[in-house]
Amino acid sequence: MTRTDTVQTTDGRRGPGMSAWRFVIAFGTVSLLADFVYEGARSITGPLLAHLGATAAVVGVVTGIGEAAALVLRLGSGPLTDRTRRFWAWTISGYALTVITVPVLGLASTLWVACALVIAERVGKAVRSPAKDTLLSHATAVTGRGKGFAVHEAMDQIGALIGPLIVAGVLAATGDHYAPALGVLALPGLAVLILLFWLRARVPDPTRYEIPASAPAEETAKGTPVRERLPRAFWIYAAFTAATMSGFATFGVLSFHLITEHLLTTAAVPVLYAGAMGIDAVAALATGWAYDRLGPKVLAVLPVLAAAVPILAFTRSVPLVVAGALVWGAAMGVQESTLRATVADLVGPHRRATAYGIFAAVVGAATAAGGALAGLLYGVSIPLLITVTACIQAAALVLLAITRPGRIQTIT
Repeated sequence: MTRTDTVQTTDGRRGPGMSAWRFVIAFGTVSLLADFVYEGARSITGPLLAHLGATAAVVGVVTGIGEAAALVLRLGSGPLTDRTRRFWAWTISGYALTVITVPVLGLASTLWVACALVIAERVGKAVRSPAKDTLLSHATAVTGRGKGFAVHEAMDQIGALIGPLIVAGVLAATGDHYAPALGVLALPGLAVLILLFWLRARVPDPTRYEIPASAPAEETAKGTPVRERLPRAFWIYAAFTAATMSGFATFGVLSFHLITEHLLTTAAVPVLYAGAMGIDAVAALATGWAYDRLGPKVLAVLPVLAAAVPILAFTRSVPLVVAGALVWGAAMGVQESTLRATVADLVGPHRRATAYGIFAAVVGAATAAGGALAGLLYGVSIPLLITVTACIQAAALVLLAITRPGRIQTIT
């Protein structure tokens, strides 16, 4: 029989066989390795598609659709996860799709195949994310929502920093050959699956961090929880997030600008992306800790960062472009940590995967619009792109002020 550790949960009960913080760290290691894989690939998506003949509009649309697929499809995977309660199965399946797709992308020789693989990799994220975020949310009920999600995101970004650097090194060593640069990512992908199966065996039921061992009968009859309404505050919050994401450019468009304007070499682009991921980690930790102390009002920083990105990034000055990419990374840090922490506080555990799915779907529609809008406006007029983005983010700030985030009531 496997030894299990004694841990405490939110109500003082005996919990799963691993402390909440150890679970967060273990899951963070999974994400670190996974980010090694798919952020390594994303760091060269723009140059790879351009190499195969894509225009700026194609890069913007494909990367926008890819991000939308990673988010909108959760509208189905979230409720299905809540209904089946098979959180580990959904998590492992989604990760498997991603880590298999990425090495194959390096072998693509035609534009349409590469575009399909870019989108397929994002579909893997859609499959796993509601289940993964729900599993993580149970442990953060003990560690603190903001801190738990922030530490997880920071570990994410260690992998997101290492992956692009490895890809950059292989590109430099092979004369910009994409196949070996993406093929090397198969090794951390295999490690992701091994660690996930180990973690599932060690903590088969992470809900015990948060949910009482003996839940009310009406919540567990036939394994299906009561269908509770999602709170009004959740929908208001989703609207704010959708607004700010509709004015946020993808890194694919940023990297396209870097290459077509001859500002950086192909091998240098992943290095810049790695730097952005490092800033992502710092921003996640800073806003995560601030969230636990101040609440959702800290999210006012997100529209400001998003508006600053095109002002800096779409110039012909290398220092300004680098600054713009780092600001983009800071905005990503807020999006990937504190936005998710707030959802966990707004929605109870029995509908949380559904909430994460719906939330991501709303954001995904805005992401698709934002990616396509940035790519299309880039081809028309960069000053127009900057102006439209600033207006969208100003509207998002107004919406956030109207929602009065400091008064959002979180679940208890």
